[in-house]
Formats: sequence, C-alpha cells, structure tokens
Amino acid sequence: MAIWKLLGFGSEGGEEEPRSSQEAETETVRKIVDELNHMEPAHARYVACFSYLLGRVAHADLDISAEETAAMERIVMERSGLPEQQAILVVQMAKSQNVLFGGTENFLVAREFGQMASREQKFALLHCLFGVSVADESISTAEDNEIRKISRELNLTHDDFIAVRLAYKDYLATKKKSS
Repeated sequence: MAIWKLLGFGSEGGEEEPRSSQEAETETVRKIVDELNHMEPAHARYVACFSYLLGRVAHADLDISAEETAAMERIVMERSGLPEQQAILVVQMAKSQNVLFGGTENFLVAREFGQMASREQKFALLHCLFGVSVADESISTAEDNEIRKISRELNLTHDDFIAVRLAYKDYLATKKKSS
C-alpha cells in the first residue's frame, strides 16, 4: 500500500478515491475506540462518542472540574458497563481530545453518535450531559448552550431539549443569579 494512501491522501496516481464511511470517522473517536478494542466495535464506538460528548459539556466553560470528571467517570461506568480503570482511561482521553480538538471534532462526533443512537439513547445522553454540568451544583450558561447545541446536532427538537432541561432547572446559573 502506498504511503499516500496510508496517510489518507487518495491513491498513488493522485486521483481521489471515494471515502468510505469508515475512512470518514473522526480521529478522536478512533483513539478512544483503540483503547476499547476488546469490546464489540459498535459498542466501543458508542462509548467513545458518548464519552466525548460528556467531555464537550464539561469543557464548555473552559474548565473541567474534579467534580465533573468524577461524574463523567461514574456515568461512563454505569452506562457502558466498563470497569472503573477503563472508564477512567476513557474519560481522560475524552477530556484530552476535547481540550485539543474540540472545535473541529464537536459536530462530527455528535453526528456520529446521532446516527448510531436511538431516540431513547439520545434522551438518556441529554440527561447525562446535564448530570455532568450539575456536578458542581450549577449549570453555567456556556454548559447550557453547549447541551442545546448537542441536542440540535442530534436532531432533537427544541421541545425535546426543554423537556429534559426542566428536570435540572434549579441548577441553572441564570436562575440562581435572579434568586
């Protein structure tokens, strides 16, 4: 195989070959999936995307607190069935990828999760995203806005977002300021 093809630059002759869906995967998801290679591949991809999205919300205010990290680890263990050490590794990788590549990977990872998740799984994710954001007892405006963006990227309606958000309304930073 030519080095150009290995690096993802098409065929040897310079003409571009059509990219398969597997080649279009984001580098972020691949890195996390590599750590979970003992799992069934579809489940590993799901866990990778799910974890990345948790990290996206935690990093929305540009600070991932120890409480948010602990919440992410607990949620990943509960939702994926991973043992604690693997969940810690997955969360650390997801956090690092968010800090390093968040701006360019965010939509791609959300789209990938949206394609593999059922409507119920998308709602469960929203609850988990709010669960991460309330770990420090307050949902910042940046976190709330990020969850709203993710909701749209998952093709959920505004009403869907509001239905989940209502369960966490007491933690909204804007509500706390007005109290």
